[in-house]
Amino acid sequence: MIYKNPVISGFYPDPSVCEANGKYYVVCSSFQYFPGVPLFESEDLVNFRQIGYVLTRSSQVHLADVPSSGGVFAPTIRFYNGRFYMVTTNDTTHQNFYVYTDDIYGEWSDPIFIDQGGIDPSLLFDEGHVYFISNGADDEGNGGVVQCEIDIETGKKLTPSKSIWKGSGGRFLESPHMYHLDGGYYLMAAEGGTEYGHMITYARSDSPWGPFTGYAGNPVLTNRNKAPYIIQGIGHGDLVRDRYGEYHILSLGFRQIGEWEAYHNLGREVFLTPVYFDDRGFFTAGRDGTTDEEYEMKGDHIQRPLGEFTFENTDPGIEWCYMRRPEMDNYELSRNAFVLHGSDVTLDDIGSPTFIAMRQRAFDFELNVNVSLDGEGLGGVTMYLSENAHYDIALEEREGAKRAVLRLALGGIKHLQAAVPTEGDVSLKVIADSHEYRFYVCDAKGEQYLGHGLTKYISTEADGGFTGVMTGLFAEGAGAAATFTDFSIKY
Repeated sequence: MIYKNPVISGFYPDPSVCEANGKYYVVCSSFQYFPGVPLFESEDLVNFRQIGYVLTRSSQVHLADVPSSGGVFAPTIRFYNGRFYMVTTNDTTHQNFYVYTDDIYGEWSDPIFIDQGGIDPSLLFDEGHVYFISNGADDEGNGGVVQCEIDIETGKKLTPSKSIWKGSGGRFLESPHMYHLDGGYYLMAAEGGTEYGHMITYARSDSPWGPFTGYAGNPVLTNRNKAPYIIQGIGHGDLVRDRYGEYHILSLGFRQIGEWEAYHNLGREVFLTPVYFDDRGFFTAGRDGTTDEEYEMKGDHIQRPLGEFTFENTDPGIEWCYMRRPEMDNYELSRNAFVLHGSDVTLDDIGSPTFIAMRQRAFDFELNVNVSLDGEGLGGVTMYLSENAHYDIALEEREGAKRAVLRLALGGIKHLQAAVPTEGDVSLKVIADSHEYRFYVCDAKGEQYLGHGLTKYISTEADGGFTGVMTGLFAEGAGAAATFTDFSIKY
């Protein structure tokens, strides 16, 4: 089969993958969004279906008052003896923890915390031992990839934490994963920072404690010098073997808005790159160590297109998510309508506004939704990157009069771009491409163009952080109830 990258599109960064019972399961970072850690299932490593989230209860993760790009970082998923484990970091509270489940479609346990610092934690189950691995500093203050052995039932450390590899010399050593393959131990990591210098490196040893010898051809995978090229930032990978015995790296990467325009607004996405082992036990990846848009792999599956997302064909508990610690009494969600009750918390606040969203999956789309408003406030659609960077089109009511408004929030600047009175039923439209979002309102007078916002200003390069644009519905104002019907995003 021929497949195209990314295999999971939109803001799903820091992927980790495991195989269980003939299927593949992937988890990704979720930062300030709730539920936390999106969970995907696949039969072929190309077509992924989100089946839910891992962190679905407030007892599992603290997200109150977490700024954008704080919260849940870099999960790892592993399967051992019939049980799934997901280990991750809450970077805001500086705690590493894991949860587990025996039913991948069910609830996960409350967290078990591990007394080792750093971020990007991973687990290796090997010959009766369980190793906990992260980046950071060991018990003696030595930096690098750090490891200890733990009791998987309690999380208690059984050995001191020890620095086992310092990488190949790149900055920001992170994302360590260890594998025991054909008698050798492979330690794979990321270096260079999760940006344009990102890269995947690895080392090999005869023991999980080292010493580790770096691969002479490091980095084994990077797009840092592949220009002009849309796909950049390849890194933070996890190694997986498919049902045909062939290996691949599932990694993050991002797509620039243009070949010569170094901005990305979709966030870091999931890419699949083939791996090739030689007869000495070393491996290379991709095409000359880079990730391309298209590859061929064994199998007769067909890669599914993104298609259209509606209220009817999505589940609020799967494709949609909320901000931080949502007040669930503010949401009435059904298969044909979402009713959102506003509060005094706005999209500009580090709080929990009435907001429900999906990831933007591609540069080009058309979004349509009907909206009605009861009470003073706003209800509408937002292209949301952070509390400092979002574009909002909404129906607003003040003193009994209704109007459609377009707001642009950029780096502390809050600008009302357009405001036009409305009559009768109202629908909102957003048309997007890689360079801009265009905003329209349709009422009894017909369709009106309200303005546009450039994608590059709600990008990581402009605003910072680690997230991507969310296509959201929101309501503001303690007395406002916004009803949304006939929602669709066509990619």
